[in-house]
Amino acid sequence: MSDAPDTSFVPELDARQRAMLAEMGVRVWAPKPAPAQIPAVAVHDPVAAPAPRAVAVAAPMAAPALTPPAQATPSRPASPVATLDWPALRDAVASCQACGLCQGRTNTVFGVGDEQADWMVVGEAPGENEDLQGEPFVGAAGQLLDNMLKAVGRSRTGKGAEGAYITNVLKCRPPANRNPQADEVASCEPYLARQVALVKPKVIVAMGRFAVQALLKSVEPIGRLRGQVHHYEGVPVIVTYHPAYLLRTPADKGKAWADLCLAMAQLPA
Repeated sequence: MSDAPDTSFVPELDARQRAMLAEMGVRVWAPKPAPAQIPAVAVHDPVAAPAPRAVAVAAPMAAPALTPPAQATPSRPASPVATLDWPALRDAVASCQACGLCQGRTNTVFGVGDEQADWMVVGEAPGENEDLQGEPFVGAAGQLLDNMLKAVGRSRTGKGAEGAYITNVLKCRPPANRNPQADEVASCEPYLARQVALVKPKVIVAMGRFAVQALLKSVEPIGRLRGQVHHYEGVPVIVTYHPAYLLRTPADKGKAWADLCLAMAQLPA
């Protein structure tokens, strides 16, 4: 296999972006696009089909008595969260007591960034630093995320084509940074769904296993979901590793860079 990098997804990088990649320890490369599959073509079988067999026809039976149609099961009412604007949604999260996580939080962690960004980053749950500051992705993992975004010309403080909106599936910190539980994710899902609806991103980058499970309803490992374009409510979703994982496993930073390039490829020219 050749060592030459494939640049099929690589955006044009300026000197600053290349410096950020160097700081991440990432060599500029991207996965080759998968070859188009050739559809199978049906082949005509020249052998004549056997003559149809005669089938006995039973005498007609009396029609059964008509019964009244079953009553339709009423659909569940839409979540009231689905109608909230940004200020009301922020207030709803701040006062939420839908699960037990509210009892141990210092701050809710709503989200940060351009509320009209075409990039949306979804992480898993707040940690200790996020709980104290009320902002997602701070500390060492947040610094790595900032460098990753800068490498593709974006930041949490930028606007328009240079911005990104960053949030987590959970808005409260689980005790001792344990993994989110299913009922906690279910309680927070309406908030995340409304954030996506308000931002209207052109691409979502799902970072970490629980972000992927919440958005895609899949329990497949990240390694099997990477390199593909998934969708959430019609929005392309790119799966990648969480920055905290990349800090523990720096050898996978190159894969994360390829995922960011694939996300860039989803944006209109």
